Amino acid sequence: MPSLTFFKYLVCEAFSRTPPPREPEPAMLMDDPAQVAAFARAGREDGVIGQVYLLNTAQLCELIRPGDKVVDLACGPATQLAQVARLNPQAEFLGIDLAPTMLADAAAHIAQQGLGNVRFALGDITQLSGLADASADVVMSTFSLHHLPDVAALGRCFAEIRRILKPGGRVYLSDFGRLKRPATMHFMAYRHAVEQGEMFTTDYHNSLRAAFSVAELQAALPALGPGLRLYHSPLAAFMVIIRSPAQRALPSAAHAGLKALWRSLPALQQDEFEELRRCFKIKQLTIPALHT
Repeated sequence: MPSLTFFKYLVCEAFSRTPPPREPEPAMLMDDPAQVAAFARAGREDGVIGQVYLLNTAQLCELIRPGDKVVDLACGPATQLAQVARLNPQAEFLGIDLAPTMLADAAAHIAQQGLGNVRFALGDITQLSGLADASADVVMSTFSLHHLPDVAALGRCFAEIRRILKPGGRVYLSDFGRLKRPATMHFMAYRHAVEQGEMFTTDYHNSLRAAFSVAELQAALPALGPGLRLYHSPLAAFMVIIRSPAQRALPSAAHAGLKALWRSLPALQQDEFEELRRCFKIKQLTIPALHT
């Protein structure tokens, strides 16, 4: 269960009315090598936000089928992409990012993992000129939309996703939601500051202030096309997920891989994975239990 302090902030959020104005990220690109390294470390399987990546991977494994072509928008250092590609070896993955340093780190990570089903391209997620219409089976993006400068750019990104998707294609997008109270943003960013390190904590705080609100994301949703649903963590929308319905039951091999990833998490991250899973269950989003 959430700590009493965390629960207090959640309750205060629930009774607050509107979020503050959005504060875009200080820089559009995360291309500083130290920033990239801090971000990559935090998301690795024993990192401070490893449980969030595992949550995303568990849902993506329900959407990706053998033979699919999957595009990861703003893939960053490929932390999420590598995890998903490893559990879906019969799918092909393309990671797109606008930051050359990120792509260099991503390529090194994929090579270290020995994955042969992933390639990369430099590109802008609001203008996917290198991708043909109806060329992707699945489009994914995790914790990247908040880097967009404004809601107009968000709309262009969603329109491009719809353009490159094949008929019947699937979408999985997750990101922060803009919280209603600056005090809650500060608490969320700094509650694990010692484990995260100063650079990642500062970037995390900036990301929360730059996040789109649930209302802004909901307003942009029609640009993605029909059949998608937006979910957010209850009481406080600190995490938002936009996704297509599941395409298949979780394959046994993927489930075994997910359980192994869960066991590799530190105890605190295992607990936080269970917290998140229970939170989203309240919103009728079922995420598989991995601790049994």
